[in-house]
Amino acid sequence: MAKRKYTLTPTEVAELKAAYHQSNDANFSKKVLAVRLYGTGHPTNSILDLVGCSRTSMMEWVQKYQRNGLYCLKDQRQGGNHYKLTKAEKAALKRDIKQYSPQQLLGNESASSAGMYWTGADLKLLIYKKYEVIYKSETSYATMLTEFGLSYQRTEKVFKSKSQLKSADFEEELEKN
Repeated sequence: MAKRKYTLTPTEVAELKAAYHQSNDANFSKKVLAVRLYGTGHPTNSILDLVGCSRTSMMEWVQKYQRNGLYCLKDQRQGGNHYKLTKAEKAALKRDIKQYSPQQLLGNESASSAGMYWTGADLKLLIYKKYEVIYKSETSYATMLTEFGLSYQRTEKVFKSKSQLKSADFEEELEKN
């Protein structure tokens, strides 16, 4: 069996212990623990059993830590829609949405018939026209409207089976009693 070439210094062990105890991210803690145990000479099989990872993953974490330190063990993923628009583009979009109605910016292409209030569909069309960007998730547009300070309002429910005449008669009866 080959002798392990990688060992941690006491300072690195202390850094990894502190990071492990301060972290709220279970995935990060798992990586830190695996690197610390491997660097202090624990048997590889027991580390794999304890942490619940593959040998390949553990060795990748060790190599990342060796090259770049603790920061590289944190999850770097941002999500699919992250930063499709720059901060400046979002600021310009917010200004336009606050200042103009969908009818003024989109004309007859606005989603609502009157074109007075912004909807996710209107925002989607405006972003595509101005920046040629399409977000994967429809909720991204609703989230963006909320970020811009606009609230979501549900449409009033209208029951087609409800007779206006019967409703008026019922309300009149209530007023008499």
